[in-house]
Formats: sequence, structure tokens, C-alpha cells
Amino acid sequence: MSRSPVSYQLSIEVRKPVRVVVGRLGQFLFPAGRYVYSGSARRNFEARIARHLRAEKTLRWHIDYLLAARGVSVSAVKRSVRGECALNRSAGGAVVAAGFGASDCSEGCGSHLRYLGTR
Repeated sequence: MSRSPVSYQLSIEVRKPVRVVVGRLGQFLFPAGRYVYSGSARRNFEARIARHLRAEKTLRWHIDYLLAARGVSVSAVKRSVRGECALNRSAGGAVVAAGFGASDCSEGCGSHLRYLGTR
């Protein structure tokens, strides 16, 4: 019996450096390159992913602010049965926006957005 996914990772491309005000978290400079964002949804899992992929939406979560920026796009979505913090830890990379997507993180991740560098 296969388990349903509980978390997801968005592979994100930032074509050129972009400065974004991320809600109350503040302003950050996101270097050009590849990123991975780890998230989860207790309810309406597929609807959450679909929302991230829509161009038009109310900016509510940290990831919404980044994805709304010019030159930023999602290149892939990975669904997982692993928890979002475990996925985040396995992503590697560097933190460029402390606290990003981790407001409710109880495992001390520091950020659920990781910068993987350029190709």
C-alpha cells in the first residue's frame, strides 16, 4: 500500500538577481540560479501546489512573494511522503533568506528555501 504525499519541493529558477520584499520577513536579494523550496499541506495538498503554480494570487506565504517576482519560475515539482524538514535537510545548498518558509518549523531548519547555485 503506497502512502499519500505529505510534502513537496518546488525547483525554482531565478534568471537574474532579484530583490524581493517578503511580507513581514523583510527584503532579500536572491542571486540568479537554482533554488529548492520545501513545503507541506495538511489539507488540500494538490490545491496548494496548484496555487503555487498560478500567476495570479493573493500574496500570503513567503514563497508567494518570490514566485511573483519577474524572472522567477517553477521548473519542477516533487511530491514526497517524507516530512518537509527532512526534505529540506536533504536539499543541501545555502540559506539566502533566513526564516523563509520556516515560520512554523519546529526542527530548526532556519529556512525552507535553499540556494543551489548556478548551472
